Amino acid sequence: MIACAGDEIYANSSSIVGSIGVIYASFGFKDLIQKVGVERRVYTAGKNKSTLDPFVDAKEEDINRLKNIQLDLHKDFINVVETSRGAKLKKDKGIELFSGEFWSGSKSKELGLIDGIGNANKILKDKFGEDVIIKKFEKSKGWLAKKISSENQIDKIANVIEERSIWQRYGL
Repeated sequence: MIACAGDEIYANSSSIVGSIGVIYASFGFKDLIQKVGVERRVYTAGKNKSTLDPFVDAKEEDINRLKNIQLDLHKDFINVVETSRGAKLKKDKGIELFSGEFWSGSKSKELGLIDGIGNANKILKDKFGEDVIIKKFEKSKGWLAKKISSENQIDKIANVIEERSIWQRYGL
């Protein structure tokens, strides 16, 4: 969906392209917490605040509400792709483009989901010539990495540690 914001879309031949659909996944833990003797306490304000709670039986009305939202989002997604790609889409190939299925970059080009195959450097040089200046924006080095200031194993380890500590703030 994000790629549709561009005027043209390119991918590598081995890229995975498509997956025009909407998904929700969850688990049901009700029997597990009963088995291990956990008492769960939830307090909410709002009738539907605990919709699709994985620790209670799924309610048909919650599932129907979710499916209706997914259908709305899927329609929006399809509209974005159709508006962005327009006549480039090959709907006559006998393949349903909006089923959530995905394809290789090469097949996606045949289907009109992308405009071409190649990496950013190749595409930019093909379009604008060999003299094009390609500026790379990279993550700046962390404080420790700057102090060590070399491309050795210690530098790499420092960057990994710093990056992991940043992601841990978000529980990842």
